[in-house]
Amino acid sequence: QVQLVESGGGLVQAGGSLRLSCEASGVIFSRNAMAWHRQAPGKQRELVATITSDGITNYADSVKGRFTISRDNAKSTVYLQMNSLKPEDTAVYYCNARWFTSSWWGQGTQVTVSS
Repeated sequence: QVQLVESGGGLVQAGGSLRLSCEASGVIFSRNAMAWHRQAPGKQRELVATITSDGITNYADSVKGRFTISRDNAKSTVYLQMNSLKPEDTAVYYCNARWFTSSWWGQGTQVTVSS
């Protein structure tokens, strides 16, 4: 059974930093493309950042230069380092793993940025 468990969310002031973690189990982690998505209240879920099995990264324009996605295959964990946080980054952040047509989601972790 595939499980993705996020951690690291919380309350931070604008300009601060947080690092989210997502530990995977039940999958061959190194083969999976990983991603972080977020969903703010009243809005659709949006893609924040992706990282392929080869380590190639891609970011939404709104977070470029501020967020960094990385992975540690030995720990089956993907990270999202978030710097220079803004109130508009407030959302539930979800971890996603993909392998061909299969896709799995974590339960989400709340990030709240106060102004």
